[in-house]
Amino acid sequence: MICAAGLGGCGGSSSSSISLNSFTATPAAAAAAKLTAGAKRGSSGYRIGPLDVLDVSVFKVPDLSKTVQVADDGTINYPLIGEVQAAGKTAHQLEAELTRKLGANYLRNPQVSVFIREYNSQRVTVEGGVKTTGVYAIKGRTTLSQVLAMAGDVNADVASGDIIVFRTINGKESAARFDFDQIRSGRVEDPQVLPGDVIVADTSATKIALQNVLRVLPVATSAAYFVPLM
Repeated sequence: MICAAGLGGCGGSSSSSISLNSFTATPAAAAAAKLTAGAKRGSSGYRIGPLDVLDVSVFKVPDLSKTVQVADDGTINYPLIGEVQAAGKTAHQLEAELTRKLGANYLRNPQVSVFIREYNSQRVTVEGGVKTTGVYAIKGRTTLSQVLAMAGDVNADVASGDIIVFRTINGKESAARFDFDQIRSGRVEDPQVLPGDVIVADTSATKIALQNVLRVLPVATSAAYFVPLM
C-alpha cells in the first residue's frame, strides 16, 4: 500500500491509502512532470518574485558579481545600472536585460549570468479550465477556492469539477484530487494551498494528459490526502 502524504507525513488509517494494483506509478509521474515542468523551481520557466535571492555575475568582471535580494516592489539594485525590474522575469530574461543595459553604456559584449539562489516568493501556478491561467502570489493562509477566485474562477463551459493539486513533499512529486463542487457547497473542507503548488482544473483538453494522474487519485476529502506519484 502507498500511504497518502500530507505535510505531517502519512496517516495510519486504511482510508488514507491506495493499492499499488490500482495504478502504474511511472505514467502518472511522467504526466505530472509534463504538466508542472514550467512551474518547477529551478526550471527555465520559473519567474522571479519578491524576496528571491539572486547571484548575478559578469564574466571576467569580479566587481560586478553580486548576490542581491529582490525587493518587495520586484526590483533589484545593481552596480552601474541602479534599479532593475526583476519580478515576473525568468533568469534568462533578466540576464538579457542586464546584458543590454551594461553593454549600452559600460562594457563591451558583457556575459551576464543569473542564478536563483533562494526561492522565497510565495506563488502558486494555476492551469487548465479557469478564466485566467498564470502564476499568482499568495500571502498567509490561502485556500484552493481563494486561488481559483484569483484566476477568475473555474470556467464551467470547459472544466469538469475535478481539481488536481500537484505538490512536492519531501522531494517527491505528489498530488491530490478535489471535487470543486463539493468544496464550493461546503460538503468538504476547502484545502489550504502552499507556495510552489501547481493547480490544474481538468478540462476535455487536459483529459488525455491527466488520465494517468486521475487513475491514481480518488477524490480527496482532506487537504492531507496527497498521493506520491513516483
